[in-house]
Amino acid sequence: MRKLVSAIAMAAAMTLCGAIAALAQAPVPVDGQVTKIDESAGKITLKHGPIKNLDMDAMTMVFRVKDPGVLKTVKVGDAVKFEAERVDGAITVTKIQKAK
Repeated sequence: MRKLVSAIAMAAAMTLCGAIAALAQAPVPVDGQVTKIDESAGKITLKHGPIKNLDMDAMTMVFRVKDPGVLKTVKVGDAVKFEAERVDGAITVTKIQKAK
């Protein structure tokens, strides 16, 4: 009986650790400013603050966008909130909207 309880406790602890690790990698909205849009390439250049889920410092860089249609919703100079993740090995903007 003790072995069963111990095995259940171990499985619960491992599940909890996995859930915590997943939350640590979950995208968090980041403040940025649009500096360039390349609709034909599906890319956007953003000056942004730190991207914690990617362990990235503040900088200006080019990102792929998951949905190229979102490039029509912003323009150069706009302040934005966005989320970025690694998609197929590339850092990709998965959500973006004008900041309020």
